[in-house]
Amino acid sequence: MSRLEGGIKVNHQAKIIDKEKPLISIITVVKNNQRYLDETIQSVLSQTYKNYEYIIIDGGSKDETLKIIKKYDDKIDFWISEKDNGIYDAFNKGLSFAKGDLIGFVNSDDILTNNALEILSKYYKKHSETDFFFGAVKKHWGILHGYKPWKIYLSWGFYSSHSTGFFIKKDAAKIVGEYNIKYKYSSDYDYFYRMIVKHKLKGVATKKNELFGVFRRGGYSSKIKFLDHFFETIKIRLDNKQNKIVVLCILILKYLKNINKF
Repeated sequence: MSRLEGGIKVNHQAKIIDKEKPLISIITVVKNNQRYLDETIQSVLSQTYKNYEYIIIDGGSKDETLKIIKKYDDKIDFWISEKDNGIYDAFNKGLSFAKGDLIGFVNSDDILTNNALEILSKYYKKHSETDFFFGAVKKHWGILHGYKPWKIYLSWGFYSSHSTGFFIKKDAAKIVGEYNIKYKYSSDYDYFYRMIVKHKLKGVATKKNELFGVFRRGGYSSKIKFLDHFFETIKIRLDNKQNKIVVLCILILKYLKNINKF
């Protein structure tokens, strides 16, 4: 499949940007998800905060995904459709196109609440020294909220959600660099590990009732096999030079807790 692209920028349409407010880049990556993509796009376009750019990265879909994207051609700032090397390669592609002061991802299964960017902009102004933000996110078992950086050494439970919940300042994103595509299942964990542990960037979380988005069950992360995820996160810890004794203890504890999955 050849490269296809479109959107406001490609069509040379004028878009008013308020330079007095932070520009927020929202990136949606998608491949063959005609079922939910329309709802995701509408959740972005219905934001009460209007100073944003919307970028969609499609991995060469074979279903009706591209047709849905083209339906919003005059509302999406930029979209591209071509074969890629997986979700994290698509993330990197989205980052390369983003021009905003803040950058965040909304996967094609998920939705933003209509005032998510309004809340984010207030935190951005209030916490000028902060590098990234975690908004509260509703998942099927409840609302995830808060930010506990010390937990990154032990588990995933230190933040709310990557999709809809995580936004990082563009300058900070340049420091962290790209998502490492050698990790097929958990490169977002590696990204956060480098962001928090290696570069010691500062983050702030919203309150529980300040909901950024809704994370839908059944997306990419839901399809990852437990053992694939388990062994890759161990590799990420070792690659990032976490203490080997601590990693060994984590491995043993997780094995005993999930022995039925081995």
